[in-house]
Amino acid sequence: MKRLHVHVTVSDLDESIGFYSTLFGDDPTVLKDDYAKWMLDDPCVNFAISVKESRTTGINHLGIQVDSAKALDDLTDRLTKANRRIVAQKNAECCYAVGDKTWATDPEGIAWEAFHTVGEITAYGKDVGAVAELAARDEACCSGAKSSA
Repeated sequence: MKRLHVHVTVSDLDESIGFYSTLFGDDPTVLKDDYAKWMLDDPCVNFAISVKESRTTGINHLGIQVDSAKALDDLTDRLTKANRRIVAQKNAECCYAVGDKTWATDPEGIAWEAFHTVGEITAYGKDVGAVAELAARDEACCSGAKSSA
């Protein structure tokens, strides 16, 4: 199964939890001091919000969550065939979870994460380096051609 992932950076976590809980008709499935996540079946989405002082509010990134390493390999192949630069991460720690990921940016620069979660962690995690690495590669490339890493 594939599940759309949306991560939004918010300025007021409590207010946003109230809004999204009402919108989705359900409480978050994960709730931390700086983060909340809804794993919904209707619509089939992993919707997360977080408060981070270093980030601008709004869409943080989009993604597709898969339930197997094989499905992640298939998505990674698709990103490569789409002629996008990619950054792969094994055992990445992010958003209170650990898993394998492939990052790419779309033609407009929006970060997309393909990921397979394999466990939970007690801290938020810090895998933001992958998105920064993609941005640096895009800025360093002067030809405009997109290729996988």
